[in-house]
Amino acid sequence: MSTDVKETARNPEHEVETSTLGILLALSFSHLLNDSIQALIPAIYPILKESFGLTFTQIGLITLTFQMVGSVLQPFVGYYTDRNPKPYSLAFGMGITLCGLILLALAPSYHGVLVAAGMVGMGSAIFHPESSRMARLASGGRHGFAQSLFQVGGNAGSALGPLLAAWIIVPHGQRHILWFTIFAFAGIVVLSRVGRWYANRLAKTTPGSSALAHGHPGMNPGKVIFSLCVLLTLMFSKFIYLACMTSYYTFFLIHKFGVSVQGSQLFLFLFLFAVAIGTLAGGPIGDRIGRKWVIWISILGVAPFALLLPHANLFWTAILSLIVGMIMASAFPAILVYATELMPGRVGLIAGLFFGFAFGIGGIGSAVLGKLADATSILFVIRVCSFLPLLGLLTGLLPNLKQRNT
Repeated sequence: MSTDVKETARNPEHEVETSTLGILLALSFSHLLNDSIQALIPAIYPILKESFGLTFTQIGLITLTFQMVGSVLQPFVGYYTDRNPKPYSLAFGMGITLCGLILLALAPSYHGVLVAAGMVGMGSAIFHPESSRMARLASGGRHGFAQSLFQVGGNAGSALGPLLAAWIIVPHGQRHILWFTIFAFAGIVVLSRVGRWYANRLAKTTPGSSALAHGHPGMNPGKVIFSLCVLLTLMFSKFIYLACMTSYYTFFLIHKFGVSVQGSQLFLFLFLFAVAIGTLAGGPIGDRIGRKWVIWISILGVAPFALLLPHANLFWTAILSLIVGMIMASAFPAILVYATELMPGRVGLIAGLFFGFAFGIGGIGSAVLGKLADATSILFVIRVCSFLPLLGLLTGLLPNLKQRNT
């Protein structure tokens, strides 16, 4: 009899834990699908460059287009959904991405590619803020773990995209992008089910229970804003460097070592795979030792390896890129959770701001670096960007926040 009582008492908690872990896995998988599609764009740059006779500046403008659309829209999406949650907006956003994919496969001109890139950026802009909020809602208090699990799906997708492009698109041409519409359809199905779970949670929420806090308790608004600016500066160093590697690492390998296009895609996959591993580690470590320590290590700690990379041979370039990707990637989950602790109750706005900033600064950086590469060389660009992790010294200006499990 007592055993039955215990089982009855345990089952509801077990169901909640299983349900929320399932939601986190679904969100991570959807993030993988979304970012695999997104990663196709830089992965097929060599094909687009040859097909349309593009300069490096024009290639940078493609990245600028899809990342700036995401950058501008995401904070507004997050701000709006903080007040008006839209459970099925994620599936809708994936539908826009699907349309962008079809256009990208069939684009007859450079301008068509730009429009397609903008649609993919719009789909991502709708996806990230609300899915980040859902991940926090399903975290069970383990905010770093939830954010890392969510983000590692995106990083895995970013790594998978170039590899699949090398196997499917590079040998057969631009139209084979249509195969990736399967990813978008799968995303729509999964996100529709996640939206149903979120709608049920919202239905059980009492009016007024989601009141928004404006800043960290005990910290004045000026200090909160200053801390957010420091975090955004650290994001600048991280994502400009990642934009450099994502957009131009393949060209660097081809130029310096004579690697084939398909071979360069494999090296890019290895770098992005290391980024995925680092992302998965960053959140849980931050839950244990504190977000600020993870930010210190992941930004400033990567500087020696980044500075060595442009001067290494092919073997050590690959090894150093793995180390750089793994360490640097651990920063983003810690930064995002730290920022949400600065602004409790503003999960959508913070996610939109930081994901949007990542998109925007990456796009601007890619365009500027492309212009710089046309004026100098790819090797010069890689060398300049290797100094960016030194901005990690600014982490010392961040206040120490107490860890909270609520």
